[in-house]
Amino acid sequence: MRWACILLPQLALDGVLRRQPDPAAPLALIAGTPQRRVLHAVNPAARALGLRPGMSLSAAQVLAQGFATAEYQPGDARRWHDFLAAWAYRFSSLVSIQYAHALVLEVEASLRLFGPWPRFEARLHEELGALGFRHRIVVAPNPAAARVLANAHNGIALPGEEAMVNALDQLPVERAGFARDTAEAFARMGLRKLRQVRALPRDTLARRFAKDVLQHLDELYGARAAPLAYYAPPDRFDARIELGYETDSHQALLFPLKRLISDLAAYLAGRDGGVQRFALQLEHEEHPQTVVQVGLLAAERDAAMLFELARGRLEQAQVPAPVLALRLLAEELPPFVPAHRELFDERPQQAMPWEQLRERLRARLGDDAVHGLRLHADHRPELAWRAEAGRAQDAGDAPLRPGWLLHQPIPLRDVAPRILSGPERVESGWWDDGDVRRDYYVLQTRLGQRAWAFRPTGEEEFDSPFMLQGWFG
Repeated sequence: MRWACILLPQLALDGVLRRQPDPAAPLALIAGTPQRRVLHAVNPAARALGLRPGMSLSAAQVLAQGFATAEYQPGDARRWHDFLAAWAYRFSSLVSIQYAHALVLEVEASLRLFGPWPRFEARLHEELGALGFRHRIVVAPNPAAARVLANAHNGIALPGEEAMVNALDQLPVERAGFARDTAEAFARMGLRKLRQVRALPRDTLARRFAKDVLQHLDELYGARAAPLAYYAPPDRFDARIELGYETDSHQALLFPLKRLISDLAAYLAGRDGGVQRFALQLEHEEHPQTVVQVGLLAAERDAAMLFELARGRLEQAQVPAPVLALRLLAEELPPFVPAHRELFDERPQQAMPWEQLRERLRARLGDDAVHGLRLHADHRPELAWRAEAGRAQDAGDAPLRPGWLLHQPIPLRDVAPRILSGPERVESGWWDDGDVRRDYYVLQTRLGQRAWAFRPTGEEEFDSPFMLQGWFG
């Protein structure tokens, strides 16, 4: 087996930065007591101003101006950890979040699907970069070794046990995953590299240190299997963005909405599912939250399509008060079945697939404005169909009918149409006081149009004109 460790050294900070309109602007996470506020983490732009983690907020404000601050929330890091585990689940069924600020996943079984490791690794880098999380990736024969090697390396893929042992032997003791007091004790003993620790007699290590030191060494070098708890994706998606300001503009909500939709799409791809209904909850200070329901006729997971639909619904919503936070909740997550596609797509380059066009029209015009048609067991043309959600039903072996029916039949103005086919007799409706007795014809007018018209049963040409019922396309 081969295990990849994705180290996420700035998980909490990246989670805040990805919600900022300009992630490159200076920003610091603030923690500590009200009496002593300190910088918990800073982004590269803030570091360039001279700010450092551990610095007091008052000292930072004296040193530099123009940097933004955000409150450090330990729970946010755990939520982002879970979110990235759901993202990684699309690449491997064995994903662990047991190590803090890291994902560990088995990748050897996935190489057949995602290609050789360099291509697979490039895809991981690309998607994590698009999601906004800084990271390092290392591959090793066991998960414990991959995790500690990610402390000092990025981009290495060790092919076997020998290469792993050589890399571990060169690892500094302070980066080998020992507890801090254990690493300091090794340093006082003059042990700088992990190979020096491994060279010590095992009974000496057992007497002087806790038993987990030997266990950790055995897990690193593969003498003992590291116990892992594997991630299982939840059956619901729940994400929230606090704006940090009040707004009553739909336009100002589009940036956080796009970020939430992108996260939803990544989550759905990870669990190989789709979404058919989700809710946008707009939170206000002194009013009940505004709930905007977004429903689809079929399960989808394309981020651009979901954003367009949610945007259309949001723009139609009546917001009673300024919005403070935006939440997306999806609890209906059915399996995703990709739409049928031809091997050679004959659509024009700018054409939109029917499913996307249908959902966009429903979002802009309303749920009742777009519908399909299905056949109804009635011979009378005006009663032979019903509107329903979804795609139009295939007519199958049904009689030839025009695509455009008039609301009410009207006399055909063409005085000498050419009869192409007919008559087709329709006698029906005696049971509901809507009795009709008609002979239908397909006619061609002098202008070349094809019409569908009838005469009452038993009446000749000079007794009654043709009554126009519809037009063929």
